[in-house]
Amino acid sequence: MATASTMTLPERGAIPRALQTICFALFVINASFLLSAWLSHWWIYDSGGLGIPTDFVNVWSAGRLALEGHPAQAWDWDIQKQVQVLVLGQTYPGNFAWHYPPPFLFVAMFLAQFPYGVAFAGWVAASFLPYLAMMRATVGKPFGLLIAVSFPVLINNATVGQNGFLTAALIGGALYFLPVRPVLSGICLGLLTYKPQYGLLFPLVLIAASQWTVFVTAAIVAVMLAAVSLFAFGIESWQAFLHWMPMFSQAFLTEGRAPWFKLQSIFGLVRYLGGSEQLGWAFQWTMTAAVATTVVMIWRSRVRYSLKAASLAVGALLATPYLFLYDMMVLAIPVGYLVRLGLAHGFRAYEVPALALAFLLILVFLFSGLPVGLGATVIVGALVLRRAGAWWRVGQVSPIVVSAAA
Repeated sequence: MATASTMTLPERGAIPRALQTICFALFVINASFLLSAWLSHWWIYDSGGLGIPTDFVNVWSAGRLALEGHPAQAWDWDIQKQVQVLVLGQTYPGNFAWHYPPPFLFVAMFLAQFPYGVAFAGWVAASFLPYLAMMRATVGKPFGLLIAVSFPVLINNATVGQNGFLTAALIGGALYFLPVRPVLSGICLGLLTYKPQYGLLFPLVLIAASQWTVFVTAAIVAVMLAAVSLFAFGIESWQAFLHWMPMFSQAFLTEGRAPWFKLQSIFGLVRYLGGSEQLGWAFQWTMTAAVATTVVMIWRSRVRYSLKAASLAVGALLATPYLFLYDMMVLAIPVGYLVRLGLAHGFRAYEVPALALAFLLILVFLFSGLPVGLGATVIVGALVLRRAGAWWRVGQVSPIVVSAAA
């Protein structure tokens, strides 16, 4: 008799009706929320025509400073806020600080050539397209498009104008192209250096899997981006970036200027529950070490490539303390690989309910502010480990070959 852990629902190639229903319902929620937000003046502009203070304003303002010949001032909190107040037409408490490496100023400069509202909407739409394409490729079937538009983090990322779509697209692209187009994979990783905290595990995995083409390509792209930005914006921009980075770390990881519940990491959860900074780091570094060891062992095992890719995508989120909800768009990538495996080999009885619970936890955070996003990441990670089976059996590294049934 089949046990609950070995049962599959339904036959191979069929999409479970429950999963279709869940994804369609989430898509309706996403679409309805965004439409309501626009019509009710909760998105981009308020009812008085003033810009709503939100994350995208730091991108546009940094780009404006660069266009006006003052790129290094983009990292100055006070100057940034002055520009932001001018474009929004109103002030606000706190800061939306610019903390990206200088190469990302090229994106900001391009966007700042357009009116604020056009740039905001255009950025959300333009970054959404590669994410959509990567989800379609990851799942390997058109159903990937429905998963992409139904993923509940979409609301948060779109309404604040963040770059979670781009981060997910780059990580998804790096993983999808790695077995078949290693140069393209390396290019995606090189571009991901605009958010280096999500690339911590990639060098370890690439070395463990002897993926030298990807490793070298990523390094070349990263160095070239740094060199071009140095030429375009001057050494002052890099000096400003390095000068202000400790202050950003102090503000977000020590002082908690962004409320602790917004961090979806184990570090953020410990601080939210009242733990000290030292205790938070102890939990975080323990998790990071455990995740890094597990992911490397999986990549050196003979499990399917889809599970290797999924483990690395989940691990990238668990390994960093600096994780806000919008960057949990990356979690759509391992979900896509799990669905790919389910379509190829059948879904296990617990997988669809577990995914539904992960989606529910994200919605709970969106509408209540409870820091349960970490729970969603852990659930997806557990599903990957369960699929991988005896992943700890390290042997000769298997060739990384992906197929339609990977």
